[in-house]
Amino acid sequence: MLRIYTYSKCDTCRRALKFLRDRQIAFREVAIRETPPSLFELKVMASAYGNVRKLFNTSGRDYKALKLSEKLPGMSEREALSLLAGNGNLVKRPFLIGDTVHLAGFNEAEWQAAFSDAAGF
Repeated sequence: MLRIYTYSKCDTCRRALKFLRDRQIAFREVAIRETPPSLFELKVMASAYGNVRKLFNTSGRDYKALKLSEKLPGMSEREALSLLAGNGNLVKRPFLIGDTVHLAGFNEAEWQAAFSDAAGF
């Protein structure tokens, strides 16, 4: 089953949830701040995107407060993944992961393509 990590006050997350509901796609919603994606899920997503840095919520307060735009280039992938796994505010949302679908952020055209290509959708 698909798992989608969201933040309740995020408009983009609400649009993503509507997208899934409108298409009657089963999913389990997880509060990203309280329960960030696991290290395993983050590794899978980083592999799908080809770069762990694409998983960061670069517009978030925590990202800016930690000055990650300066620090991230010098971090190893392991350090970056550990940081994401420990702080859901740093993860780009919505964060959707399943067996055949791996999406961070919501771009409707990208999501439509992913679900058109995914087996069983």
